[in-house]
Amino acid sequence: MPVPDQPTSSEARDDLALLRDAAREAGAIAMGYFGNNPQVWMKGGTSPVSEADHAADAYLRETLLRARPDYGWLSEETADDHARLSARRTFVVDPIDGTRGFLDGLHSWCVSVAVVEEGRSLAGVLECPAKGETYWALPGEGAYLNDKRIHVRPLGESVDIGGPKPLVDLMPQAWQDRLRRTAYIPSLAYRLAMIAAGKLDATFVKPNAHDWDIAAADLILTEAGGALLDRAGKPPRYAGEVINHGALAAGSGELLGVLARVIAEIDQG
Repeated sequence: MPVPDQPTSSEARDDLALLRDAAREAGAIAMGYFGNNPQVWMKGGTSPVSEADHAADAYLRETLLRARPDYGWLSEETADDHARLSARRTFVVDPIDGTRGFLDGLHSWCVSVAVVEEGRSLAGVLECPAKGETYWALPGEGAYLNDKRIHVRPLGESVDIGGPKPLVDLMPQAWQDRLRRTAYIPSLAYRLAMIAAGKLDATFVKPNAHDWDIAAADLILTEAGGALLDRAGKPPRYAGEVINHGALAAGSGELLGVLARVIAEIDQG
C-alpha cells in the first residue's frame, strides 16, 4: 500500500511515546499473571477473559486517558461508550490479544494499543513481553521490532500462510502445492506482526475481527510494506460506529492479491 502523503505530526510522535510506555507497563502487569492460573470468566459463553486482561485494561485506561482526556476510548474489556464518536482521536486497545494462548502458556500474545483518527491508525504498538518483542510504527516512517526496522519478505517458492483452514483451502489450485500452513496462532495481532517481520507470508482473517484486534497491527504491517484488505480491496477503517469486520486478507504483492480475490468471492457468494 502507498505511504500516506502527510508527514508524521509531533502529536503522533508524542502519542507513540505514550503508547510505548503504557504498553510496556501493561505487559509487565500481564506477565505477573502469566503462568500463575489467573481467575477466568467467559464472555458470551465462548470467549475467555481473565483477571490479567482486566488489570492491564484498567492500567491502560487510567494512564492513557489521564494523559489525553479529550481522546475517545475503545477497548475489548471496557463497555463501549459511543461518546467516543465525537472525539477527534481515539485509543483502540486490546489489553491482551490472544487470551486463550496466554491462558495456555503460549508466548505469542501481546498488548495492542493504537491511536486512531478519521478511521486510520496514527500510532500503533504491540508489546509482546513473553517473547521480549515490541513492534511499533508511525505513518510514513516504517515499522520496527525492538527498534530495528522490519519489512515483509519477498515471495519465495514456498509460501507460509496462516488463518482458518476453510479459507486456505479456497486458494487456487496453482498455489496449493506451494503452501505451508502455519500452526494456529491465537493472537491475530501477533500473526499480522509476523508478516510484517518477514516470519510469515500471509494470513486470512475470519469474519468478526474487531478494531482492537487489528488497529495497531494494521499500521505496523502497512509500514513494513504489506497490507490488510477487506473484500473490496481496501484497508479497514477503525473507531466508527461499526467495530467489527468481514473476512480480511493480509500479506503483500501478488500473494495478497490472490487472498483478496478469495475473500471477495466468498463474501459475494
